[in-house]
Amino acid sequence: MLSLPRNILWVGFFLVVLAAWAAMYSMAVEMDLNLIGQTGPRGDAMRMMDPGMNMRMPMAEYGPLFAMWAIMMAAMMLPSMVPALKTYEALMVGANASWGGWTGVLLGYGSMWVFFAAIAAAMQLALLHGGVVDMLGMLKSTTVSGMLLIAVGAFQFSRIKQICHGVCQAPMTYYLGAWKPGFSGGVGMGLGLGKYCVFCCWGIMALGFAGGVMNLLWMGLATVFMVLEKLPQIGSRVMRPAGTLLIIGGMAAIAIPLLNGG
Repeated sequence: MLSLPRNILWVGFFLVVLAAWAAMYSMAVEMDLNLIGQTGPRGDAMRMMDPGMNMRMPMAEYGPLFAMWAIMMAAMMLPSMVPALKTYEALMVGANASWGGWTGVLLGYGSMWVFFAAIAAAMQLALLHGGVVDMLGMLKSTTVSGMLLIAVGAFQFSRIKQICHGVCQAPMTYYLGAWKPGFSGGVGMGLGLGKYCVFCCWGIMALGFAGGVMNLLWMGLATVFMVLEKLPQIGSRVMRPAGTLLIIGGMAAIAIPLLNGG
């Protein structure tokens, strides 16, 4: 009896993920073509384009930026939610869980990341008009990029990270402590789970400003890392080593230009 809704919901879930990645790829390619057509090679475009230029630039407007971040959240964060959804599904055997509740958890979780997308888009727009990032959302200063890497690396060792990561890594414990049945109960639990996940992963998302928020390579690596970080078997083993590497990378980003006289 459960096989049909299960198959429909899981197939729909993965289709949304694939559609989000396809949309991000399409947007990245379109942006590259637009930049090349307007100002030459991509590197020159990033240096020359300015939000005050007399042309329509979607990445200098809140609406397109919010849509980009929302789609990016779907592409990057939904895959990392698979363990939590599988855990909820396991509760259908002996608890009063349902596919309506499963859907509610997904919607609640997604809503928190849409909220994060709204904040991130506003922040990127402010940084763009403040001359801190370029049109691709990349920090213009290597020193600032290095400071961001160090800050995110240090956060990997913080108590807040440990608490939030613990919830993301062990969703069963969270469900048992916050259990509410039905669709509305699922939405409430999804919102709570999404809150912990936002606080756990915001730093990895912020690294997009160091590598360019439309950089598909960064998106892919960050997605893989966040999925690994939530796996019970290895999640705790990758969290702090990643923090150490980020701190070292940040120090190098600051030191190399100084050593080269830049």
